[in-house]
Amino acid sequence: MFEKLALMEQKYEEISAKLSDPDIISDNKLYTQLMREFKNMTPIIEKYREYKKAQAAFDEAKELLEGGGLDKDFKDMAQAEYDESKENMETYTQDLKVLLLPKDPNDDKSVIIEIRGGAGGEEASLFANSLYRMYTMYAETMGWKQEVLSANPTELGGFKEISFSIEGEGAYSRLKYESGVHRVQRVPETESQGRIHTSTVTVAVLVEADEVELEINPTDLKIDYFRASGAGGQHINKTESAVRITYLPTNTVVECQDERSQHKNKDKAMKILRSRIYEAMQEEQDAKIASERKMQVGTGDRSERIRTYNYPQGRLTDHRIGLTIYRLEDILNGNLDEVFDALATADQAAKLASQEA
Repeated sequence: MFEKLALMEQKYEEISAKLSDPDIISDNKLYTQLMREFKNMTPIIEKYREYKKAQAAFDEAKELLEGGGLDKDFKDMAQAEYDESKENMETYTQDLKVLLLPKDPNDDKSVIIEIRGGAGGEEASLFANSLYRMYTMYAETMGWKQEVLSANPTELGGFKEISFSIEGEGAYSRLKYESGVHRVQRVPETESQGRIHTSTVTVAVLVEADEVELEINPTDLKIDYFRASGAGGQHINKTESAVRITYLPTNTVVECQDERSQHKNKDKAMKILRSRIYEAMQEEQDAKIASERKMQVGTGDRSERIRTYNYPQGRLTDHRIGLTIYRLEDILNGNLDEVFDALATADQAAKLASQEA
């Protein structure tokens, strides 16, 4: 590991010098590429330099202690330096192992989240709205931009399904563990007997794929235009503004009717379609290397029940990592960092374990 780090530090210094070269600065594409690489390497190199500093202090203290002839006070100081440096080296070594884990190439990307009501009828639709609110409030605290792409609202204020984008650096790295079945236990407002009902909502987190990453052949698309239905004002049923796009190779269908403009609906539908196709490609790729991957947390199985939101007890439980938090209202208001940090830590631990196995 440390031979690899020494070579990485050498490359880091070379990139740093290149970033000051006027010829490279004038080449926008190359400069951006080098700057991204430099940024990704920086936390690793900084930690490696901390390790080297601790190692130098450790070696010096060890040499003093082994040389002998020290008075008691000086020996105590050298021993304290020896112990502290040794402990720091062990800590930095673990930190470096985590930093050197293969990075998910999608971590810095934006996402599209699809939420659908599952078992539980109207109560599931209402909870779908609660989850939509939770994620968008979290996005707001992170300074990310969100936009509804497609929605199928209910009369009571829920969503049978809603798709929305969250745009911001690192969105996928924080939200990628949310795919799966979310279960809610609460007393519905319509329940006169005060009985607790259990409902489910499915969440899918898709990487937002742009046109450069995923080129779709126009001949593979079937595009239909039709009149929108549901809430939406006077334009409903007067113009064929709604769009349905079918990707013929996989029969993937996306509809969008939220905008008055046919063109805007088509753009939004294509955004969702690209992300769904990209996800399918990723799943196929992951399946090929599944025997090598020993992910304990998981990022994609939509049939897996991942979490329970228990309103009477004010409790959130993430079943994948055994996490229980009694701050449900706070979490539903978008304060998700504790949950996301725990999931990321568990994921890192699983990856480290699989590497060392």
